[in-house]
Amino acid sequence: MADNKNIIGIDIGGTNIRVGLVQNHRIVRIVSALTPANETQEIVLNTIVSLIEKFMDTPVDAIGIGVPSIVDVDKGIVYDVVNIPQWKEVHLKAYLENKFHLPIFVNNDANCFAAGEKYYGKGKGYGSFVGLILGTGLGAGMIINNRLYEGKNCGAGEIGNIPYLANNYEYYCSGQFFTGEYSMPASEVAQLALRGNSSALQIFNDFGTHVGNMLQAVLYAYDPELIILGGSVSKSFSLFKFSMYKALDKFIYSKTLSNLKIEISEIENVAIFGAASLFYNNKLL
Repeated sequence: MADNKNIIGIDIGGTNIRVGLVQNHRIVRIVSALTPANETQEIVLNTIVSLIEKFMDTPVDAIGIGVPSIVDVDKGIVYDVVNIPQWKEVHLKAYLENKFHLPIFVNNDANCFAAGEKYYGKGKGYGSFVGLILGTGLGAGMIINNRLYEGKNCGAGEIGNIPYLANNYEYYCSGQFFTGEYSMPASEVAQLALRGNSSALQIFNDFGTHVGNMLQAVLYAYDPELIILGGSVSKSFSLFKFSMYKALDKFIYSKTLSNLKIEISEIENVAIFGAASLFYNNKLL
Protein backbone atom coordinates (compact mmCIF):
# COMPACT_ATOMS: atom_id res chain seq x y z
CA MET A 1 0.00 0.00 0.00
CA ALA A 2 1.43 3.35 -1.03
CA ASP A 3 2.24 5.64 1.89
CA ASN A 4 2.44 8.98 0.11
CA LYS A 5 -1.30 9.56 -0.15
CA ASN A 6 -3.30 12.07 1.87
CA ILE A 7 -6.70 10.55 2.49
CA ILE A 8 -9.49 12.17 4.48
CA GLY A 9 -11.54 9.68 6.48
CA ILE A 10 -14.97 10.74 7.77
CA ASP A 11 -17.04 8.99 10.40
CA ILE A 12 -20.65 10.21 10.33
CA GLY A 13 -22.50 9.27 13.50
CA GLY A 14 -25.78 10.28 15.02
CA THR A 15 -23.94 12.12 17.82
CA ASN A 16 -20.67 13.30 16.26
CA ILE A 17 -19.08 13.79 12.86
CA ARG A 18 -15.34 13.12 13.00
CA VAL A 19 -12.92 13.90 10.19
CA GLY A 20 -9.28 12.88 10.07
CA LEU A 21 -6.36 13.13 7.66
CA VAL A 22 -4.55 9.80 7.20
CA GLN A 23 -0.96 9.87 6.01
CA ASN A 24 1.83 7.30 6.31
CA HIS A 25 -0.37 4.92 8.34
CA ARG A 26 -1.05 7.71 10.83
CA ILE A 27 -3.86 10.11 11.52
CA VAL A 28 -2.08 13.43 11.54
CA ARG A 29 -5.07 15.55 12.50
CA ILE A 30 -8.69 15.11 13.62
CA VAL A 31 -11.52 17.63 13.81
CA SER A 32 -15.07 16.97 14.91
CA ALA A 33 -18.46 18.55 15.46
CA LEU A 34 -21.73 17.55 17.02
CA THR A 35 -24.07 16.09 14.44
CA PRO A 36 -27.05 18.41 13.90
CA ALA A 37 -29.10 15.24 13.70
CA ASN A 38 -32.53 16.83 13.98
CA GLU A 39 -31.85 19.59 11.46
CA THR A 40 -32.41 19.57 7.72
CA GLN A 41 -30.44 17.50 5.27
CA GLU A 42 -28.68 20.64 4.06
CA ILE A 43 -27.52 21.68 7.52
CA VAL A 44 -25.93 18.28 8.13
CA LEU A 45 -24.23 18.46 4.73
CA ASN A 46 -22.94 21.96 5.48
CA THR A 47 -21.46 20.70 8.74
CA ILE A 48 -19.56 17.98 6.88
CA VAL A 49 -18.34 20.44 4.26
CA SER A 50 -17.11 22.88 6.90
CA LEU A 51 -15.09 20.14 8.59
CA ILE A 52 -13.55 18.98 5.30
CA GLU A 53 -12.59 22.55 4.44
CA LYS A 54 -10.33 22.63 7.48
CA PHE A 55 -8.01 20.22 5.62
CA MET A 56 -7.95 21.94 2.26
CA ASP A 57 -4.67 23.72 3.03
CA THR A 58 -3.06 20.30 2.39
CA PRO A 59 -3.05 18.38 -0.92
CA VAL A 60 -5.75 15.69 -0.58
CA ASP A 61 -6.00 12.65 -2.85
CA ALA A 62 -9.42 11.32 -1.91
CA ILE A 63 -12.16 11.29 0.73
CA GLY A 64 -13.71 8.19 2.27
CA ILE A 65 -16.88 8.26 4.35
CA GLY A 66 -18.46 5.72 6.68
CA VAL A 67 -22.18 6.09 7.36
CA PRO A 68 -24.52 3.99 9.56
CA SER A 69 -26.93 3.21 6.75
CA ILE A 70 -27.61 1.24 3.61
CA VAL A 71 -25.45 2.64 0.81
CA ASP A 72 -25.54 2.46 -2.96
CA VAL A 73 -21.77 2.11 -3.10
CA ASP A 74 -21.38 2.80 -6.83
CA LYS A 75 -23.42 6.01 -6.76
CA GLY A 76 -22.58 6.99 -3.19
CA ILE A 77 -26.21 7.39 -2.15
CA VAL A 78 -27.05 6.81 1.51
CA TYR A 79 -30.51 5.75 2.67
CA ASP A 80 -32.23 6.01 6.05
CA VAL A 81 -29.21 7.01 8.12
CA VAL A 82 -29.45 5.85 11.72
CA ASN A 83 -30.26 8.72 14.13
CA ILE A 84 -30.33 11.37 11.37
CA PRO A 85 -34.06 11.45 10.53
CA GLN A 86 -33.89 13.82 7.53
CA TRP A 87 -31.31 11.69 5.73
CA LYS A 88 -33.71 9.41 3.87
CA GLU A 89 -31.91 9.56 0.52
CA VAL A 90 -28.78 11.65 0.22
CA HIS A 91 -26.59 11.70 -2.90
CA LEU A 92 -23.51 12.20 -0.79
CA LYS A 93 -20.85 11.21 -3.33
CA ALA A 94 -22.16 13.51 -6.06
CA TYR A 95 -22.65 16.39 -3.65
CA LEU A 96 -19.11 16.25 -2.25
CA GLU A 97 -17.46 15.58 -5.62
CA ASN A 98 -19.14 18.72 -6.93
CA LYS A 99 -17.83 20.66 -3.92
CA PHE A 100 -14.26 19.40 -3.76
CA HIS A 101 -13.52 17.79 -7.17
CA LEU A 102 -11.92 14.79 -5.50
CA PRO A 103 -12.66 11.04 -5.62
CA ILE A 104 -15.31 10.31 -2.97
CA PHE A 105 -16.04 6.84 -1.57
CA VAL A 106 -19.01 6.07 0.66
CA ASN A 107 -19.80 2.87 2.50
CA ASN A 108 -21.54 1.44 5.54
CA ASP A 109 -19.69 2.01 8.82
CA ALA A 110 -19.37 -1.71 9.59
CA ASN A 111 -17.85 -2.32 6.16
CA CYS A 112 -15.42 0.50 6.89
CA PHE A 113 -14.44 -1.27 10.10
CA ALA A 114 -13.49 -4.39 8.13
CA ALA A 115 -11.63 -2.36 5.50
CA GLY A 116 -9.75 -0.47 8.20
CA GLU A 117 -8.61 -3.71 9.78
CA LYS A 118 -7.56 -5.02 6.36
CA TYR A 119 -5.26 -2.12 5.59
CA TYR A 120 -4.25 -0.87 9.04
CA GLY A 121 -5.01 -3.53 11.64
CA LYS A 122 -5.27 -7.21 12.51
CA GLY A 123 -6.53 -8.10 9.02
CA LYS A 124 -3.25 -7.34 7.27
CA GLY A 125 -2.10 -10.37 5.32
CA TYR A 126 -5.46 -12.15 5.43
CA GLY A 127 -7.45 -12.76 2.28
CA SER A 128 -10.77 -13.43 3.96
CA PHE A 129 -12.10 -12.41 7.32
CA VAL A 130 -15.18 -11.05 9.06
CA GLY A 131 -15.13 -7.93 11.21
CA LEU A 132 -17.82 -7.75 13.88
CA ILE A 133 -18.65 -4.60 15.85
CA LEU A 134 -20.09 -5.44 19.28
CA GLY A 135 -21.38 -2.07 20.37
CA THR A 136 -24.82 -0.55 20.82
CA GLY A 137 -25.75 -2.88 17.97
CA LEU A 138 -24.07 -5.68 16.03
CA GLY A 139 -22.42 -4.64 12.77
CA ALA A 140 -20.48 -6.80 10.35
CA GLY A 141 -18.17 -6.31 7.38
CA MET A 142 -16.51 -8.93 5.21
CA ILE A 143 -13.27 -9.18 3.29
CA ILE A 144 -13.39 -11.85 0.57
CA ASN A 145 -10.46 -12.47 -1.80
CA ASN A 146 -8.69 -9.42 -0.38
CA ARG A 147 -11.55 -7.05 -1.20
CA LEU A 148 -14.43 -5.64 0.78
CA TYR A 149 -17.64 -7.47 -0.10
CA GLU A 150 -20.82 -5.44 0.38
CA GLY A 151 -23.40 -7.40 -1.62
CA LYS A 152 -25.76 -5.84 -4.16
CA ASN A 153 -27.47 -3.53 -1.66
CA CYS A 154 -24.62 -3.08 0.83
CA GLY A 155 -26.38 -5.53 3.14
CA ALA A 156 -24.02 -8.50 2.99
CA GLY A 157 -22.99 -9.79 6.39
CA GLU A 158 -25.93 -8.36 8.34
CA ILE A 159 -25.72 -11.29 10.71
CA GLY A 160 -27.34 -9.29 13.50
CA ASN A 161 -30.74 -9.38 11.84
CA ILE A 162 -30.90 -13.17 11.69
CA PRO A 163 -33.61 -14.46 14.08
CA TYR A 164 -32.23 -16.03 17.25
CA LEU A 165 -34.11 -17.19 20.34
CA ALA A 166 -36.85 -14.62 21.14
CA ASN A 167 -35.29 -11.84 19.08
CA ASN A 168 -32.21 -11.76 16.83
CA TYR A 169 -28.43 -12.02 17.12
CA GLU A 170 -28.02 -8.26 17.46
CA TYR A 171 -30.17 -8.19 20.59
CA TYR A 172 -28.21 -10.95 22.31
CA CYS A 173 -24.71 -10.10 21.01
CA SER A 174 -24.43 -6.36 21.59
CA GLY A 175 -25.06 -3.77 24.27
CA GLN A 176 -28.77 -4.35 23.75
CA PHE A 177 -28.47 -7.59 25.73
CA PHE A 178 -27.37 -5.74 28.86
CA THR A 179 -29.84 -2.86 28.62
CA GLY A 180 -32.74 -4.96 27.38
CA GLU A 181 -32.39 -7.85 29.82
CA TYR A 182 -30.86 -6.15 32.85
CA SER A 183 -31.50 -2.41 32.38
CA MET A 184 -27.79 -1.67 32.72
CA PRO A 185 -25.21 -0.63 30.13
CA ALA A 186 -22.53 -3.19 29.40
CA SER A 187 -19.86 -0.90 30.87
CA GLU A 188 -21.54 -0.92 34.30
CA VAL A 189 -21.98 -4.68 34.26
CA ALA A 190 -18.30 -5.00 33.31
CA GLN A 191 -17.23 -2.85 36.26
CA LEU A 192 -19.21 -5.06 38.62
CA ALA A 193 -17.83 -8.20 37.04
CA LEU A 194 -14.25 -7.01 37.34
CA ARG A 195 -14.89 -6.48 41.06
CA GLY A 196 -15.98 -10.10 41.32
CA ASN A 197 -19.77 -9.62 41.43
CA SER A 198 -21.18 -13.09 40.77
CA SER A 199 -24.37 -11.87 39.07
CA ALA A 200 -22.41 -9.66 36.68
CA LEU A 201 -19.99 -12.47 35.92
CA GLN A 202 -22.93 -14.74 35.09
CA ILE A 203 -24.39 -12.09 32.78
CA PHE A 204 -21.15 -11.97 30.81
CA ASN A 205 -21.00 -15.76 30.83
CA ASP A 206 -24.44 -15.83 29.19
CA PHE A 207 -23.42 -13.09 26.78
CA GLY A 208 -20.39 -15.11 25.71
CA THR A 209 -22.59 -18.11 25.00
CA HIS A 210 -24.76 -16.00 22.71
CA VAL A 211 -21.70 -14.58 20.95
CA GLY A 212 -20.31 -18.09 20.47
CA ASN A 213 -23.58 -19.21 18.92
CA MET A 214 -23.53 -16.19 16.62
CA LEU A 215 -19.96 -16.98 15.58
CA GLN A 216 -21.07 -20.48 14.62
CA ALA A 217 -23.52 -18.90 12.19
CA VAL A 218 -20.70 -16.75 10.81
CA LEU A 219 -18.54 -19.84 10.29
CA TYR A 220 -21.30 -21.79 8.56
CA ALA A 221 -22.10 -18.87 6.27
CA TYR A 222 -18.64 -17.49 5.41
CA ASP A 223 -15.90 -19.86 6.61
CA PRO A 224 -13.40 -17.02 7.26
CA GLU A 225 -9.81 -17.59 8.31
CA LEU A 226 -10.06 -14.77 10.83
CA ILE A 227 -12.74 -13.01 12.88
CA ILE A 228 -11.96 -9.58 14.32
CA LEU A 229 -14.10 -8.26 17.16
CA GLY A 230 -14.41 -4.53 17.72
CA GLY A 231 -16.78 -2.10 19.38
CA SER A 232 -17.22 -1.04 22.98
CA VAL A 233 -18.37 -4.42 24.32
CA SER A 234 -15.36 -6.20 22.83
CA LYS A 235 -13.20 -4.35 25.36
CA SER A 236 -14.63 -6.74 27.96
CA PHE A 237 -13.48 -9.79 25.99
CA SER A 238 -11.76 -11.31 29.01
CA LEU A 239 -15.14 -11.54 30.75
CA PHE A 240 -16.91 -13.54 28.02
CA LYS A 241 -14.23 -15.30 25.98
CA PHE A 242 -14.34 -18.60 27.91
CA SER A 243 -18.08 -19.13 27.49
CA MET A 244 -17.80 -17.91 23.89
CA TYR A 245 -15.18 -20.56 23.06
CA LYS A 246 -17.19 -23.19 24.92
CA ALA A 247 -20.20 -22.45 22.72
CA LEU A 248 -17.98 -22.48 19.64
CA ASP A 249 -16.82 -25.98 20.53
CA LYS A 250 -20.24 -27.20 19.36
CA PHE A 251 -19.35 -26.28 15.77
CA ILE A 252 -19.29 -29.56 13.88
CA TYR A 253 -16.18 -28.99 11.77
CA SER A 254 -13.27 -29.30 14.18
CA LYS A 255 -10.66 -28.60 11.48
CA THR A 256 -12.30 -25.24 10.80
CA LEU A 257 -12.07 -24.34 14.48
CA SER A 258 -8.43 -25.37 14.69
CA ASN A 259 -7.61 -23.07 11.76
CA LEU A 260 -9.74 -20.15 12.93
CA LYS A 261 -8.21 -17.11 14.57
CA ILE A 262 -10.20 -14.62 16.66
CA GLU A 263 -8.62 -11.25 17.35
CA ILE A 264 -9.67 -8.07 19.15
CA SER A 265 -9.29 -4.80 17.28
CA GLU A 266 -6.59 -2.54 18.68
CA ILE A 267 -6.86 0.36 16.23
CA GLU A 268 -7.59 3.70 17.83
CA ASN A 269 -9.94 5.77 15.66
CA VAL A 270 -10.69 2.73 13.51
CA ALA A 271 -13.75 4.44 11.98
CA ILE A 272 -11.56 7.15 10.44
CA PHE A 273 -8.93 4.68 9.29
CA GLY A 274 -11.68 2.51 7.84
CA ALA A 275 -13.26 5.34 5.89
CA ALA A 276 -9.86 6.34 4.51
CA SER A 277 -9.10 2.75 3.50
CA LEU A 278 -12.03 2.80 1.04
CA PHE A 279 -9.57 4.54 -1.29
CA TYR A 280 -7.25 1.53 -1.25
CA ASN A 281 -10.12 -0.94 -1.48
CA ASN A 282 -11.07 0.67 -4.78
CA LYS A 283 -7.56 0.15 -6.14
CA LEU A 284 -6.76 3.72 -7.01
CA LEU A 285 -3.06 3.27 -6.40
